[in-house]
Amino acid sequence: MNNPTIAVVGATGSQGGSVVRYLKQKGPFKVRALLREGSSYDGPADEAVVGNLDDVHSMTGALEGAYGVFVVTNFWQEGTNEIAQAENAIEAARTAGVSHFVWSSLPNVEAISSGKWTVPHFTDKAKADAIVATAGFPKFTITQPAFYFENFVRDMAPTDLDGGAKGWVIPIDPDARVIHMATISEYGRLVAAAFSHPEAANGQTLSMAAGLYSFNDIAAAFSEGGEKHSVTQAPLETYENFYPGADEIGQMLSYFQDHTYMGPGAQPRIDAANDLVGGPFTTFADWLAQNR
Repeated sequence: MNNPTIAVVGATGSQGGSVVRYLKQKGPFKVRALLREGSSYDGPADEAVVGNLDDVHSMTGALEGAYGVFVVTNFWQEGTNEIAQAENAIEAARTAGVSHFVWSSLPNVEAISSGKWTVPHFTDKAKADAIVATAGFPKFTITQPAFYFENFVRDMAPTDLDGGAKGWVIPIDPDARVIHMATISEYGRLVAAAFSHPEAANGQTLSMAAGLYSFNDIAAAFSEGGEKHSVTQAPLETYENFYPGADEIGQMLSYFQDHTYMGPGAQPRIDAANDLVGGPFTTFADWLAQNR
């Protein structure tokens, strides 16, 4: 197929934006940005159309003529039902005749932890994996983004601590290397590789990771800039009252400590992702040097 069209949900966001950029670099794809609303688009995609995950009819029209689609849902958007949105995207893609469905997912925390930890923004995505796998697409791939490096200069940026240092207060052991991380700007590298090598990616769950990090690793990298950064551990019960939504983040970090971000048995999925893209992802130290 010459210049197959790949439709990208969330093309203006962190994940979808990266996917669009790498698809355009990889070629020979025609990239269609799917927008939730009819706002203007000035990104690198070849075209932009409205495709609302809450509206099957809207999605079906947006996917007409597309060879492949990348679908990501946003738990944090008010009113989002990620499983229902996945089902809408699958129904629309089947109706439109999409051949390769790539789903952005995360591990099932409740299943992995036997119900000890509750992290809906992970598990709700994971619950759709089986729906994607049994939908009957000629090709499907499940991709799992790592914990974003970008979190440490955004929502989890270091704050002022007692004693004049900057850093973080967390409910887990700061020395525990349990968080699979990478820059989300390279997530599109993995997704584009899946579309470029559909036979190799078909039926695979591919986990992105530049490495396994602790919070003290992150603090040490920040401290290389000359200003000391440190990490303080607080009881989970205390942490959960620090800010709105801290209860879920506390549960998430606690799950990491028990099982790692990607969960047990993740290494083969990580190795498969690295093999598909042809090498490792950028390390935190290198990323921070470029983005400090």
